[in-house]
Amino acid sequence: MKSGRRTFLLGMALLVMAGPALAQGSKKETHLRTVQGVVADKSEKPIENSVVFLKNLRTNMVLSHFTDIQGNYKFAGLDPNAEYEIHAEFEDQKSVARTVSSLDSRKEITINLKIDRKKN
Repeated sequence: MKSGRRTFLLGMALLVMAGPALAQGSKKETHLRTVQGVVADKSEKPIENSVVFLKNLRTNMVLSHFTDIQGNYKFAGLDPNAEYEIHAEFEDQKSVARTVSSLDSRKEITINLKIDRKKN
């Protein structure tokens, strides 16, 4: 009977000690940031299937996503301590490159990008 109680108490003590470590792990995830927005032409019409490039200026790693039918893109799980450069491309045209600063404390950043489409 006593050994069962000791095992129970030991298990409870381990859970109490592990609690802050588990909470700290989830706290770290909440500090990650998201960059999202819409790629559109100058008349505000969304551009489907444009490619959005996000470059980490510290590591030079580049991520890319295609926009959806409404021109939306989203990059999640980004390092809040890194600087990023973002731009979109569609049919040999580019948007102006924008910078995401590590000094910006927002967790969710919206950057809408404009591309001047060629007239056919």
